[in-house]
Amino acid sequence: VDTLGFISIDCGIPEGAAYADQSTRGLRYISDAGFTDAGLNAGVNPPYNIKGLADRYLTARYFPGSDGERSCYTLRPVTAGGRYLVRATFYYGNYDALNRLPAFDLHLGVNRWVTVNVTAPGAMYIYEAVVVSPADFFQVCLVNRGLGTPFISGLDLRPLQDEMYPDATVNQSLALLNFRRPAATYSFNRYHFWRPASTYRVFRYPFDPYDRLWQSYGDIDAWTNITSTTAVDVSNISSFHTPSKILWSAATPVNGTRIDFTWSSDSSINNDKTSYLLLLYFAEVQRLPSNALRRFDILVDNTTWNGSQGYSPRYLSAELVKRMVQGSSQHTVSLVATPDATLPPLLNAFEIYSVLPMTERATNDADAKAMMEIRKNYALKKNWMGDPCSPKAFAWNGLNCSYTSSGPAWIVALNLSSSGLSGAIDASFRDLKSLQYLDLSNNSLSGPVPDFLAQIPSLTFLTGNNANLCDNGASTCEPENKIGKRILIIIAIVVPVAVATLLFLAAFLILRRMKNKQVTRTANNSRLPSPRERSNVFENRQFTYKELKLMTANFKEEIGRGGFGAVFLGYLENGSPVAVKMCSKTSQGDKEFSAEAQHLTRVHHRNLVSLIGYCKDKKHLALVYEYMHGGNLEDRLRGEASAAAPLTWHQRLKIALDSAHGLEYLHKACQPPLIHRDVKTTNILLSAELEAKISDFGLSKKLSMGNIESIVDPRMGGEYDVNSVWKVAELALQCKERPSRERPTMTDVVMELKECMELDVLHAMGYYSSAPSSTVNLSAASVDLQSDAQESDARQETALDLEQLGNASSTQLGPAPR
Repeated sequence: VDTLGFISIDCGIPEGAAYADQSTRGLRYISDAGFTDAGLNAGVNPPYNIKGLADRYLTARYFPGSDGERSCYTLRPVTAGGRYLVRATFYYGNYDALNRLPAFDLHLGVNRWVTVNVTAPGAMYIYEAVVVSPADFFQVCLVNRGLGTPFISGLDLRPLQDEMYPDATVNQSLALLNFRRPAATYSFNRYHFWRPASTYRVFRYPFDPYDRLWQSYGDIDAWTNITSTTAVDVSNISSFHTPSKILWSAATPVNGTRIDFTWSSDSSINNDKTSYLLLLYFAEVQRLPSNALRRFDILVDNTTWNGSQGYSPRYLSAELVKRMVQGSSQHTVSLVATPDATLPPLLNAFEIYSVLPMTERATNDADAKAMMEIRKNYALKKNWMGDPCSPKAFAWNGLNCSYTSSGPAWIVALNLSSSGLSGAIDASFRDLKSLQYLDLSNNSLSGPVPDFLAQIPSLTFLTGNNANLCDNGASTCEPENKIGKRILIIIAIVVPVAVATLLFLAAFLILRRMKNKQVTRTANNSRLPSPRERSNVFENRQFTYKELKLMTANFKEEIGRGGFGAVFLGYLENGSPVAVKMCSKTSQGDKEFSAEAQHLTRVHHRNLVSLIGYCKDKKHLALVYEYMHGGNLEDRLRGEASAAAPLTWHQRLKIALDSAHGLEYLHKACQPPLIHRDVKTTNILLSAELEAKISDFGLSKKLSMGNIESIVDPRMGGEYDVNSVWKVAELALQCKERPSRERPTMTDVVMELKECMELDVLHAMGYYSSAPSSTVNLSAASVDLQSDAQESDARQETALDLEQLGNASSTQLGPAPR
């Protein structure tokens, strides 16, 4: 990146090479070697390496491969959410000495941009787009379509101001329209009207500080140009930062009352829903006498634009007329003088863009960065180019991703078995927070299995056949007999010391208890709190009612309501959001407050909503919880959020497993055990990453028979393992058995749900073989598909309740034999 923030790449020059481009008064062009590790370099061949050709057209990088392969450049540093102009240039020049003109696709990140269709070996093809970067890096990819080898001559990235081209967003980009016309063999639609065209061919940096290319429209015989020697004021269009000098000259008809110019879209990007952004720049460059009038209407396809009737440009003051045009056919823009006009219309410059919807969603930023680091550190090639998960057709080999309709993709499984990995397990694996399955078997990894893998919830981790990898937590691996001897020595030392310490502690505690009894008998005027009083002394932060009013902006935003009371959004002093649950003024509410507060102060688990503090200020009772950005499960399943981003089967499984973990903790780890009694979807809250947490300390109708597919949410698009769904349905029925002693424990539920997740992950990866012999199972979940495969029992109790969906078919009560 140079001092202007520009990235200027000459593709195909040697690694480390760079030069100052004289035609742009010194812009520094560098080799592309630091932006891609794919492809080969080549130079153009005679007669196409003509004198005067810009250096960046003399070389190219080409990407041999098969149909469907993607080769990418990663441009960094960029600012996430920043606005940029991207320019890709192509000059075939018979670089391969084959005279085979290729066609291939160009992608902006994970979305298709345009088809590069080379029809002349000596023609230059220039494509520009205005984009908003979704991350702190940006990728431009070439995709082989089986119509020749993709190549590229140059790639530029130019930062723009935030106010420029506001129609470009994260959800849509603006592609500068390209089309053929007789006056210029191949053109991009950003034109000026300086003449003669041979002298004023292209304006770019430094005339345009953002290095936009302004091309001459050509010397049209029916037009002439009028030019000012005084600067044009561009303050009225300052948000577009249009260079004043571009607008000093304007086209006007020689003997006529109208200007017509026709344009058509690139056939590779248009359809009936295509939109085009048309920007017309006007400024009067002649001082008109009092009896002269320049006034005209602006029409597109013979229809006058609203607000553009009788338009008169202002003297030496630039104005912009901006409109959207719909449809993929050829269009004509006409400037027609009004009957009272004494002078013909004029036009100073124009730009035409095609609006490109960015419908594909990239992999979430953290996962993408982690995979790029893993790829780099292990020098992995495979097909690992561009975004790891998107588009689906180009997803990296060995990955399984979870997709949603509106959010980013998440990596849930990674198979790097037999990939030639060596060295330590890379630290970047820790950033794959949604990873459920990791296979590193049959490699040459060494050193300890890092502790951070244990912090990834529900991860099944396979490491078989890595001779130098140790899972005992040691920093180096030692022979077993040596470790055994060390253990014997340690036991011989530690056991006597431990026994002596325990005897000492027992004596100390007995003496202390005797002393405490004596103190209790003699202290007549002192009184210790009763057990009931002690139970009401909470450990968390205590807030005043005044503090609650301040942190909730006087209880401005209500985000929920239950039997306990209303819940409001608030913010702590450090800006962290919290949920403030206010107790309604009833005796029952006061009792519930005390009960819930006592429970929450002694339960701490990642799948239980955390209590941050409480308020017991005179008549005001409140609990302050961590705020869950993902809302509640009910809304994600049936509310507005479900329409925007329906949950996948894998996400639903993960939420069920998280909830089971939380309930298991209440049942098993709490003393005494706690029974929730009101588990329902509104009481399961979700983080932004869809981690589930139980809230609100009920009981939950027997499911009747039916077939599984008829009750599965259709918005999942069939992307689930049917055996996994059946196992969850059977488990849900078991949890509602009467008598209750026949129900599984929460530990059993957790184990069953983990198996369901493994089934779903392995199914999605097409991986059905048994696990390698050495398995480090960090989540205590076993990969045992064989026993599950034997189970084909379809009991009457496992059929599902279809009361809301009509009568169920009774021909099949369970899944096909597994």
